[in-house]
Amino acid sequence: MSKPQRTVLITGASSGIGKATAQLLLVQGWKVIAAARNTESMNDLRASGAEVLSLDITDSQSRQSVVRHIHQQFGTLDALVNNAGFGDVGPIETMPIQTAQKLFEVNVFGLIGLTQMVLPEMRKRGKGRVINLSSIAGRFVTPGAGWYGASKFALEALSDALRLELHQFGIKVVIIEPGLIATRFETVASKSMAEAQRDLAWAPMMKKVQGNWVEGFKRASPADVVAATIHKALDARAPKARYRCGHRAQSAVIQRLLPTSLWDSIIRNQMT
Repeated sequence: MSKPQRTVLITGASSGIGKATAQLLLVQGWKVIAAARNTESMNDLRASGAEVLSLDITDSQSRQSVVRHIHQQFGTLDALVNNAGFGDVGPIETMPIQTAQKLFEVNVFGLIGLTQMVLPEMRKRGKGRVINLSSIAGRFVTPGAGWYGASKFALEALSDALRLELHQFGIKVVIIEPGLIATRFETVASKSMAEAQRDLAWAPMMKKVQGNWVEGFKRASPADVVAATIHKALDARAPKARYRCGHRAQSAVIQRLLPTSLWDSIIRNQMT
């Protein structure tokens, strides 16, 4: 007897990790609802059987519209993959507060706002799974990544609390912590680092940071690596609280084992 088809909502599915995850889960037999702000690049997902929806994760009405559509069309939602995110880098001193606010609006408030809307139905059914895409920047930060890391640290804390709160209702909450992945974030980050170098006070450090990023991204893992990890977290009977994947992801383990002073020294040496 075949298993009933499971339904998953994936945000930020127009490219990168989100699209790779949607493609993999379609092959694995899931009913995929692929959502993104810009759906023009998602015709291939639609042709493969995905339900493609427009979603602005920062807009409450947009979130409500998507959740309402899912309940009307499919009745239930088995899993939510919170992949939509925004990344930007630069010194804490010089990054505009408006940019920092956008990081939190997308990576924290929009993500949790959508999660709040799907939880009541999962709770009533006594099962469900929430996969939150964090980052190794949610475990440790390096120069230039303070604001981005802060948004991911916040997501880690909220995910840990959700995992504990929702256990009683049979809902599993999992954190995915990718390392360096070949996505558009590399282009955005490189542009921001170049702009930060216009400030002469920060130019030497940010030039070094940019050089380290460029070298690191030469060995970046493909988005398929993260998609496979998400699939593993969705299929596991007893999923781990967090999964790390991709190039440099294990740096988070090393950082936690070293004294702060030693880790700081390692990072500072890379900046000189």
